[in-house]
Amino acid sequence: MTSPADVPHLTPNQINALVVLMVEARRLTNVELKELAGFTLTGRDNTKLVDLGLVDTDRTHRPFAHELTEEGWRVSRQLHTSVPPKQGGSTTRSLFVVLSNLHRSLDRLRVSHGDFFKQTEATAPAAGEPRHEAPAPTAAMTTAAPAAVAPVSAAAVEALVRSAYRDLATAPGAWVGLADVRDRLADTDRVALDAALRAMVGREDVRIIPVANSKSLTARDRAAAVRIGNEDNHALAIGPA
Repeated sequence: MTSPADVPHLTPNQINALVVLMVEARRLTNVELKELAGFTLTGRDNTKLVDLGLVDTDRTHRPFAHELTEEGWRVSRQLHTSVPPKQGGSTTRSLFVVLSNLHRSLDRLRVSHGDFFKQTEATAPAAGEPRHEAPAPTAAMTTAAPAAVAPVSAAAVEALVRSAYRDLATAPGAWVGLADVRDRLADTDRVALDAALRAMVGREDVRIIPVANSKSLTARDRAAAVRIGNEDNHALAIGPA
């Protein structure tokens, strides 16, 4: 359980930046931040968020572009557990009420913040960015390829996941690390397994979440994570919450 002590003291503008980057779930330039929310992330606010490891800022060209890091996602999810800064007034306090209710609702629905806010359409290339056209087919490309091995069905992979979970869990609904699940399913294609886990998030009896205390994660835990939205998720529970 994350405590308020795990959320650093932030200014209202820093909080606003984290929230906008979270709900947009993508890299935003200062121009986009200005258009969307009426402010930019510059100066001390930007420096502090970068120094805390919450935001990754690309300063290689202007306008600067910002994106939440994994730690930034964790803090953004837990902002509502901290005390709103007094200088933010009623606006920031109201925002914290919204964040608290959002957290409670997503927890009830068993949906992660990253999956809830993820962009569902491909972002169009920015102005001046070259478009990558598909190459024209060549004789070598049109040569008949060997017949591919029939892939394992999504339902079959999900059944394997559920079976591995039953073997590992101490009780229905208990948390099991994805690293242990992957060890049990070492012969299962990684892409197929990840796809099955992402599909299972929508099941009423399934929860897949990130570990709040990222410092406790081992290299094995990180390697076994499944990316859902803009979050790496590390634990699986199936059954009553």
